[in-house]
Amino acid sequence: MTRSTHTLTLDQGALDIAVDVHGEQGHPFLLLHGGGGPQTVTPFAGLLAGQRPARVFTPVHPGFDGTVRPEWLTDVTTLAQVYAHLLDALGLEDVAVVGNSLGGWTAAELAAVGSDRISSVTLVNAVGIPVPGHPIADTFSLTPLELSRLSFHDPAKFRFDPGTLTDAQRAVMAANRTALLVYAGPHAMADPTLPERLAKVTHPVQVVWGASDQVVDADYGRAYAQAVPDAEFRLVEGTGHLPQSETPEKLLPILWDFADAHATGRPRH
Repeated sequence: MTRSTHTLTLDQGALDIAVDVHGEQGHPFLLLHGGGGPQTVTPFAGLLAGQRPARVFTPVHPGFDGTVRPEWLTDVTTLAQVYAHLLDALGLEDVAVVGNSLGGWTAAELAAVGSDRISSVTLVNAVGIPVPGHPIADTFSLTPLELSRLSFHDPAKFRFDPGTLTDAQRAVMAANRTALLVYAGPHAMADPTLPERLAKVTHPVQVVWGASDQVVDADYGRAYAQAVPDAEFRLVEGTGHLPQSETPEKLLPILWDFADAHATGRPRH
């Protein structure tokens, strides 16, 4: 893995984006992390690059992992515009975009932006739309143990003792939480205007859902797929809100086969 920093300039201002890259050549993937931070996708990025001809780019959302979030970056729609500019800066084409949770929301917004550098989009247990009768769990009010119970099919395998964290780790987690609160916005991790934009998406989209997710349930996922024209829905049994962490061996072929089926054949860098 290598990390580089890219300075991007949008109409709102300039910002630096830290990007980890796994793999040296192959189909480019843009892998977007959720509210738990980049560590929730880093092992999976390495697995994908190691088992398939893939080059996986995992940017750090500004404000996470000790990075700086400019004051003007306060919503996921703008974050998606940042990543559209990042694809331009990296010169990537034929990109398979994959996002989990908050990253899935960002991937959905990126699909709505409509960059011609993107060949497919996969939303993995994404948040971002309001679905009547299927509220998104208020994760900010939960203890780590309570959140784990909602997030995993088998939470016992992912139990950790918060008392083992260093002061530095606690500081990063606190900053991550602050950034997540900003991106979550005033509507509890959802944007009421997003479904209207999703209805105009033309990229191939699949929605992948861990069947045991209690943060956002499977019917929420089905509603997400219905919001996007011709989107496919895939339910994955025996996994929860973070399939890339809990059952990566199940998620990997689903992502790869979809990305490969919709590859445009343009040059890959």
